[in-house]
Order: sequence, then structure tokens, then C-alpha cells
Amino acid sequence: MRILFEPIEIGGIKIKNRIMMAPMCMYSANDGVISDFHTAHLGARALGGVGLIIVEATGVSPEGRISPYDCGIWSEKQAEAFKPVVKFCKSCGTAMGIQLAHAGRKASTNAPWFGGGPLSIEEGGWQVVAPSPLRFDESHPVPKEMDKGDIEKVIEDFAGSAKNADKAGFDVIEIHAAHGYLINEFLSPISNKRTDKYGGRLENRARLLLEIIGAIKKGNWPKNKPIFVRISAVDWVEDGFSLDEAVELSTALKESGVSLIDCSSGGIAPNAKMNVYFGYQLGFAKKIKERAGIAVSGVGLITKPEFADFILSSGTADMVEMGRELLRNPYWPLNAARKLGVDIEWPKQYLRAKI
Repeated sequence: MRILFEPIEIGGIKIKNRIMMAPMCMYSANDGVISDFHTAHLGARALGGVGLIIVEATGVSPEGRISPYDCGIWSEKQAEAFKPVVKFCKSCGTAMGIQLAHAGRKASTNAPWFGGGPLSIEEGGWQVVAPSPLRFDESHPVPKEMDKGDIEKVIEDFAGSAKNADKAGFDVIEIHAAHGYLINEFLSPISNKRTDKYGGRLENRARLLLEIIGAIKKGNWPKNKPIFVRISAVDWVEDGFSLDEAVELSTALKESGVSLIDCSSGGIAPNAKMNVYFGYQLGFAKKIKERAGIAVSGVGLITKPEFADFILSSGTADMVEMGRELLRNPYWPLNAARKLGVDIEWPKQYLRAKI
């Protein structure tokens, strides 16, 4: 058996293989409620053999969405809409996770196929917030600097959304603390210039994230269901968030009860210079796994079955995470098993194609 297709247990949840679908925004919800598109989109990857699906960045509040078309899970109506999709995917043997997110100063933008730029209030946008009144770039508005009440509301929104995720049947929640969105904005010294207890040294910049996790655990997220955190391990800009800080943060997250670090990078600054190649972020995962002693997922242009299996067998990561490749081929796991000579279970409706 290739390690890619060996089961793994993380935080009490058993996952049938080491393949994770990365959260990818689809911009296809209506008032935060998922659509028929999501039923087909997520269901296809479950039928295709993905071990763990992480549903796209899902707003914990209306103002926390990237766009008006994002999924949400701040309401019971939104949670109810997820239930049948989650149930179907789990019936295929796929574990189901959802990424809880607040977009911060990068909120209130249009869908990519409508131009993707910031939306004004007149265009249906809203006031954006951030740790400091620093815009993302010249096209984005200056965000409102969050006060104590704003921070308390965000913490409550994450806790309430986690509770709704449990009601919807999700096995895992992933906190989005990467890619220049709100929690990442607090973590990065590029975007956080506060002088109170949420700014300055890393201990303070990480306070919001750790308080969110604490509130989620107190808010009845089950102890036998894991919490993952996606981080940007580096900012890719001078004087930005560093890999050493990522290790320190991951150590603190492990102590707080987090089960896995989803190791991505970048997103905090438009001028970031990234050296992109197949597996370009795997070094971050390996370093965090070794130094923080926590399970990690590796992501970054992983497309070949042999490479995915090597990442795991070499100890670089505990799971491989795939995004665009699974958009191109929702049946990648089935095809990968065939290529690697591994006999895995296929949907019975598709057995005629297995031979």
C-alpha cells in the first residue's frame, strides 16, 4: 500500500487516505446559502475518492465575506443548506471540513468574473475592518481600525459559526489565518501596527487567533472533532511574518488544542515576490512539522501521484493538499491509485470503469 492511500487519524477523526481538497472560493452562494452548484462540485470530489474535503472560505458574518457571493455559516438557514451535501459526501467515505473565515480589509469585493475589484457601498459593498487603518493596495478602501467591540464580535462570530458547522455535520473546522485576510492581518507586522495587547510582539499579534480558538472550544465544538488552522508561513516581503514566527505560532496552536497546520504562504501584500514551482511551499510544512511537532498538510502545485506519495513517505507532511488539480480532475484519487498500482474502493456505480 502506498502511503498516499493509507488511512490516517487526526484529532479523533479517521480519514481514509492522505488526500485533502483545499478550500477554494466558488462565489456561487445566495445570501450565504450554498447552491445546487455546490452539491455537484463537492459531491463529485467525494465520488472521486478525496479523503478530506475542506469547503471554501465561509463567512462567519455578512461583513466577513470576501464577496456578496461567498458561502456563509452564521445562520441556521445556511447550516441547514449544508446538511444534505455533507451527508452525501460522508456517505462516499469522505470526511468533511469547512474553512471559517473573515476577510478583513480584503472583504467587499466582486466575483472574479465580474472584475474582482472592491465594491463601494452604492454597489452593494460594505465597510471593511482591519487591525490597523491600512489599505491592502491603492484600489482598496482604508479599513476601519477595529475597536474592542469589533474584536469581541469577531470572536463570537467564529464561535457561533463553529457551532453551526457541527450542526451541519462537519467533521473538521479550519480557521482561515492566511492569505491576507483578517486573522492573518493581525498576525503580520506588515498590516498590524497596533500598540495595544493585539499588536507588537508575536504573542500579542497571535492573541486574536488564540482567543477565537478558545471561544470555539468553549462554544460546544465537540472535543472529538479536530480544529485545523491555515496559516501563511511567510509573507514573502521584507520585515514580514517569518518562518521562525510560523514555528512559534504553530507551537502555541498545538498547545491550544489545534490538530493540524495547513501550511500556505503569502497574500498580505500585493508586492510579494514568490518563487513558484512544483511543491514550492513544502519546505514550510516540513520545518513546522519538525520544529513544532504538529501534524501538517503540504500544498503548492502538487499534481503527480508519485510526487504526492513521496511528500508523505519522506515525512515532509502528513497530508497532501490539492486545489486546482482537483478542479481539473475531480477523479484524481481514483486515477492516482490506478497509476500507483493500489487497489482502492470505487463507487459501485462506477465499477465498470475500474477495469
